[in-house]
Amino acid sequence: MAAGRERRAKAETFTARWKKQWHRVRVGLRRSAVDYFRGNGSDWIALIGLFLTIPVLTAMTLGNSVWCSPATLVLPIVAGGLLLRPASLLGLYAAAATALIVESVRLGPYTEGPSRVTPGVVLVVAACGFFGLLTAQFRSRVGVPWRRGGTMLFDLRERIRVQSKLPKMPQGWHHEMALRPAGGQSFSGDFVVAARTNGGRTLEVVLTDVSGKGMDAGSRALLLSGAFGGLLGSLPPHAFLPAANGYLLRQEWDEGFATSIHLVLDLDSGDYELYSAGHPPGLQLSAGSGRWEEKAAEGPLLGVYDGAQFDSVKGSLRPGDVLMLFTDGLVETSDRDIVEGIDRLTGEADRYVAGGFHGASWHLIEAVAKDVNDDRALLLICRQASAPAR
Repeated sequence: MAAGRERRAKAETFTARWKKQWHRVRVGLRRSAVDYFRGNGSDWIALIGLFLTIPVLTAMTLGNSVWCSPATLVLPIVAGGLLLRPASLLGLYAAAATALIVESVRLGPYTEGPSRVTPGVVLVVAACGFFGLLTAQFRSRVGVPWRRGGTMLFDLRERIRVQSKLPKMPQGWHHEMALRPAGGQSFSGDFVVAARTNGGRTLEVVLTDVSGKGMDAGSRALLLSGAFGGLLGSLPPHAFLPAANGYLLRQEWDEGFATSIHLVLDLDSGDYELYSAGHPPGLQLSAGSGRWEEKAAEGPLLGVYDGAQFDSVKGSLRPGDVLMLFTDGLVETSDRDIVEGIDRLTGEADRYVAGGFHGASWHLIEAVAKDVNDDRALLLICRQASAPAR
């Protein structure tokens, strides 16, 4: 018991209490910082830091206004527009305005010499404050802090890319996918979902073109790609497009239609079925004849009306054959109809017949629709002639 009392006495010493209190402070600061950078916490840490920079900059300006111009006050204002909430930002602006008044009084009228508080400096600081306040209000309305906004966009892009990843094919098969969004953006209304079903013996691929393009269609493409990925393989092939159509109708989007093509390929025999929902036809190269043949299935757009029926077209990929699936941005523009675009695509694709189609998808987009301001996607599936199917 004496030893226990001695330990308790040591724990109650001033040093022990100070260490315990310091530990609590550090944990609290760390939690506040984590919450802040996640967008959930208070912005008081950033507010205090920016408030402290204003008197420091003011003192430096009064000490040497040539090297530290009065316009340097835009630095905490710009940072505040990115870090603070609108209410806190107004307090920072009040402090900056007070600093400008102090600098103007201490440095004297701007007509008496250089490096004074001129009307131009006031206008620049005010303009930066105005745009910073607009940014903070928009960020507050959206509910996403600037620190997380870019991360969220990056995460959305990566999710679409991962969901569009094609499954590994057995020996004797080759596939590749190229996607180029409109305007060089990172988001596209075109996406692919694919899966190996039926014990891996069947490849199911769905290529979809959501209405709109680029960033406007990117969020809808992400939602649909997740939904379509969940449906693919969970339903019989003939039931996929009706289920996708019903899902799209339930969203009740103002611009809620999409085109889609669904490939069901038997990797053992090479036989396949194509289901289409208002999508451009597939193109098959026959190794025997060297000619391209259109594979056009019948079906309306997704999201237009309930109870739509989608009829399939059947075909078979023999060794050396190639199947191309693509979106309309690749073959159709305002000054070129789809027939002309398909002719141009097949003409460019003929260049790869002799050497093989490895790496051809991206080059075909570059050759056929490099400067088209629309989302473009191309999927190639080749059955190799020099290797067995399995």
